[in-house]
Amino acid sequence: MVATIPACGKKLSGEISAVGLTGEELTLEKAAVQELGDSLNGNLLLASDGGYDNARRVWNGMIDKRPALIAACADAADVQNAVTFASERGLLVAVKGGGHSFPGKSVCDGGLMIDLSSMQSVNVNVDDQTAVVGGGALLGHLDTATLPHNLVTTTGIVSHTGVGGFTLGGGMGRTDRKFGLAIDNLLAADLVTADGQLRHVSADENPDLYWAIRGGGGNFGVATSFTYRLHPFDPLSYGGSIVYPFEQAKDVLNFYAEYSDSLPDEANIEPVAFVSPDGVKLIAVETLYAGDHTEAEQVFAPLRAFGQPVVDEIGPLSYQKMQTQYDGAMGHGVLNYLKSGFLPELTPASVDAIVESFDGERVSMVWFQHLGGQTARVAPDATAFAHRNVHSNFGIQGFWTDETESDERIAAIRKHYAAVEPHMYGFYTNLNEDTEKKTWRNYGSNYKRLVEIKTKFDPENLFRLNSNIKPESLS
Repeated sequence: MVATIPACGKKLSGEISAVGLTGEELTLEKAAVQELGDSLNGNLLLASDGGYDNARRVWNGMIDKRPALIAACADAADVQNAVTFASERGLLVAVKGGGHSFPGKSVCDGGLMIDLSSMQSVNVNVDDQTAVVGGGALLGHLDTATLPHNLVTTTGIVSHTGVGGFTLGGGMGRTDRKFGLAIDNLLAADLVTADGQLRHVSADENPDLYWAIRGGGGNFGVATSFTYRLHPFDPLSYGGSIVYPFEQAKDVLNFYAEYSDSLPDEANIEPVAFVSPDGVKLIAVETLYAGDHTEAEQVFAPLRAFGQPVVDEIGPLSYQKMQTQYDGAMGHGVLNYLKSGFLPELTPASVDAIVESFDGERVSMVWFQHLGGQTARVAPDATAFAHRNVHSNFGIQGFWTDETESDERIAAIRKHYAAVEPHMYGFYTNLNEDTEKKTWRNYGSNYKRLVEIKTKFDPENLFRLNSNIKPESLS
């Protein structure tokens, strides 16, 4: 059940200054704001209200923005009322689920934040092997609800990430090679579009929107619920890490490039270079086998025989423990910066660029997400997510707590990215800072259809705080 938050219950003393869709100054009439607050089953928060500062905070500690209004929504009707209010006034809109957007697109200055974080229900139907999930639920809520039934669907690697942004962008995780991306397991969604209508979206209802939201990000509306396909899965999985001295990094990555191409769908292996707490550069290969443990031992034997590792932790392992292992390092409030992109293949030249650029001081880690398998068997135009035939998603990340380090950290990450970018093609919609040109190129031949759907359902570009697809009227 979703808890009901008390209604607004406040009397406004004056008008509210706000920001419009293109940055223009707006004045919100107090009667209209009062009416919006009274209409909500949840709560409407202003800057002077208790709870406002907590509600406006997002995961990335680098982001500090102040919306004019926060609609803390308790249900889909609240979302409809908030969207209608914003649309009628041309008010800038941000949508917060888990608040994990690296560039901070879950919040805005001067606009309306639509906060879904109380809409966290997860209802598992064991017989149908499906789960209906609230738009503000976190990936950890989904795993926690499904794993006791020996069921799972693809979720990401930080459990306090929201299901909404994760899914709408594509949704990569440790089981995507076996079960497909999150969008490949999305059976339906409920979506509030820019006209305030609540639309059920599936292969049979609003199929154009169903195609677009599977990889098109938050361009088309606010998703208030998702229905996922679940798969039989043993919560005691098989996997873990092998850790090598960084001096072996090129050998490890060149081995990974060849070895990963021969693996069955059940096997997921993902290198990550990092610095230990005592300042030593290391490279690990993280593994998961979504299948029989005896098969896993045989599949991972060549990896375990390779090189001179300093640690080998591969064996039976709780899947949920693996899914939460980064929750602390990636905790709320830490300053984060990331540059990433898809690697169509991992070549010796790209390996050289990756290894030689990792300074281990200002760049905290570099990581791979292993793709292929079932993900690659979906046609590039079957969903909006076009990057079906790539080897991996590659990220260069820094996280720190001292704000005085920010400029130096960001510059180092951008320098590393510049060295690797020539080997990349496209990027994961959820992660990157983006420009209009990059967004257009990122969707390839799917972009024209996305523009048509955007124009039909959001002609004024109300939902623009994303890797934005501009409607034809504004192009």
